[in-house]
Amino acid sequence: MQDREFKPWGLIKSLFISNYTVKTNTMKQLFISMLLFSFVATQAQQKINDNWADWANFKKYADQNKSVPAKIKGERRVVFLGNSIFEGWLRLRPEFFAGKPYFDRGISGQTTPQMLLRFYEDVLALQPDVLVLKCGINDIAQNTGPYDPQKTINNIKAIAQLARANKIKVILCSVLPASDFKWRPGLEPADKVIALNAAIKQFSDEQSFYYLDLYSSVVDENKGMKKEYANDGVHPTVEGYKVLEPLVEAAIQKVKK
Repeated sequence: MQDREFKPWGLIKSLFISNYTVKTNTMKQLFISMLLFSFVATQAQQKINDNWADWANFKKYADQNKSVPAKIKGERRVVFLGNSIFEGWLRLRPEFFAGKPYFDRGISGQTTPQMLLRFYEDVLALQPDVLVLKCGINDIAQNTGPYDPQKTINNIKAIAQLARANKIKVILCSVLPASDFKWRPGLEPADKVIALNAAIKQFSDEQSFYYLDLYSSVVDENKGMKKEYANDGVHPTVEGYKVLEPLVEAAIQKVKK
């Protein structure tokens, strides 16, 4: 058999071309992967930005706020700032609000930082004379993060003080009783509600805000809400709202004076 001539340059050239081809393909794949990652990251960041921009749900009442007529002389406006308990109130008992300059700005699921963020749009811009503030239960339910009682009371203080600085009378409502949350069981909220109410009352007493105890009128022997007033243990029924209405109305009339 004839010996083949050894051609080192041919071998080197072959290896170089092969290696170059592998590297080129790898670089192409890397470049495509980087483009894909950049696109996905950009879309994700945009979604985060969009969600953050309306984390407080400014859109909820934006159209209604724009259509609120100019305040007339002698009109005594009241804004109800809160969560689903206030939002459900208007739906189940519209007659309580009918014919009055009462503006319901409750949003289901909201926590105190979200309400603080939308204070200008949903409260101050409406030029109310009275603010009825009821919040805190969704903080305890950890709807937007771990519950920190100090941060919750600080948010409530901030809302109340902002209102007072703008010559708005404030009614600080107690949190309604709850022994459990069906959407997040096991958090044992009953004693946390009692502690938060104590903190709200203490702040109210120290700063001369009107504290409205709604808790005592609907609580049962297990520190939850009476069944006839809340089918799910958290949200008032029509009968539940009927119990709360005269208490709230009396408080409004008192602070208006």
